[in-house]
Amino acid sequence: MDNKILEKYAQLVVKTGVNIQPKQTLVITSPLECAPFARAIATAAYQSGAREVVMNWKDELSAKIKFLHAPDEIFDEFPDWQKDFYLSYVRKGAAFVSIAASDPELLKEVNSERVVRAQKASNTALKEYREHTMSNKNAWSVVSVPTLAWAKRVFPEAADEEAVAKLWAAIVKAVRVDAADPVAAWQEHSRALKQSMNKLNAHKFTLLHYKNSLGTDIKVELPDGHIWLGGPEHTTAGIEFVANMPTEEVFTMPKKTGVNGIVFSAKPLNYNGTLIDNFSLTFKEGRIIDCTAGQGLEVLQKLIETDEGSHYLGEVALVPHNSPISNSNILFYNTLFDENASCHFAIGKAYPICIENGVSMDPQQLEQAGVNDSMVHVDFMIGTPDLEITGITATGETIPVFKNGNFAG
Repeated sequence: MDNKILEKYAQLVVKTGVNIQPKQTLVITSPLECAPFARAIATAAYQSGAREVVMNWKDELSAKIKFLHAPDEIFDEFPDWQKDFYLSYVRKGAAFVSIAASDPELLKEVNSERVVRAQKASNTALKEYREHTMSNKNAWSVVSVPTLAWAKRVFPEAADEEAVAKLWAAIVKAVRVDAADPVAAWQEHSRALKQSMNKLNAHKFTLLHYKNSLGTDIKVELPDGHIWLGGPEHTTAGIEFVANMPTEEVFTMPKKTGVNGIVFSAKPLNYNGTLIDNFSLTFKEGRIIDCTAGQGLEVLQKLIETDEGSHYLGEVALVPHNSPISNSNILFYNTLFDENASCHFAIGKAYPICIENGVSMDPQQLEQAGVNDSMVHVDFMIGTPDLEITGITATGETIPVFKNGNFAG
C-alpha cells in the first residue's frame, strides 16, 4: 500500500477513531502481519501529542498451534499478566485501537470446545475492561487492513498480490480514506447517520417487526428509555470517538425478554476463526430456544451456551441495503465490514449507553430495565434486499421503518 494512503488512514484512526488527547496513552492491538499499519498509527498518535503508544502484538498462527497441541486444562486459564495489562491501562484512561484482520477459517481444524473455553476464560478475566469500553468510559476503535490469508478468502480466484490489492482498495473506500479530506468526509457521514438516529428516537417505538423471504418473522420489543445511536459516540468525559471504522449503522438494545419469532442469517458469521453459515435462531420471551445451521452448528450452540446472557440478544442495528459496503457486493468474512452491509442483531451483552442513565445504573437496575448482560457480544447479519421492518409506537401507531431493505421515507 502507498505510504501516503497508509499515513492518511493512520491519521484518520488517531484523530477521528479514538480522537487521542494530549498526554493520553494509546494501546494498539495488532496482528503481526499488520505491523506497518500499527506503526503508522503509533507515529500519528505521537504527532498528535500521545504520552505513550503501547503495542500489543497478536500471532494467530501461534494461537492455532496452542489450540492444536496444548494440554486441555490450559484453555480454562487466562494469564494474570495479560489481565493486569488491560486493567492497568483501562484504569489509567488509555484509548484502545484494535486491528481486526483474522483468517476467517484459521481454526477450522481445531476442537471448537477449546476455542469457546478460551474465549470464556478471557471474557471472565477481562470483565472490568469490557465494562469500561462498552460503557464508553474509554475511547476505543476497531479498524482493519488486509492480510494475505484474509484477502485470499475474500478473493480466492486472484493471485496473492492481486487479492491483497483488491482488499486494500475495498477497505480504503469503505473507510473513506480515498476522500481528499477523510476527516471532513467522516464529519459529513456522521451528520447523515445522526439524521436517521434522530428520526428513530423521535418515534419512541415499543416494538419492531421484521419479515423477509428467507423466513425471518420476528418481533423485537424495545425497552422504555431506549436510545438509538450511530456514528460518533462520546466517552463519559465528553471526548468524541468512532468505535467502528467503517460504520453505517444506527443501533439500540432490545428488551431482554421481549424477542419472539425466528430470524435467519443473511451472511456467514466468522466467530473465533470458524465460519457459521446458513443459520437460524428461534426466540421465545427473549430466549433462544432453538437454532439450526448449515455450517458451524456446534460452534453456534457453544456460543449460545457461554452463559445465561448469551441466550438473549443485546443489540438491534439498522443498516440500509443501499449503502457503500453492501453495494460493493463483497462478502468480507469479517464482522467489522459485513455488519455494516446488513441489518444485524447481537447475541449477548447490551450496551448500557443505549438506555437513559444506563451508564450510572448498577447491574440490578440494568436487569430491571430489560438490559441483557453477558460475557459475549457477537453480531450476526440478518439484512436482505427485501427486508421489511414495521415499528409500533406506544399509542399503537404502525409506521414503516424499512421497505425493500432500506429506510422507508
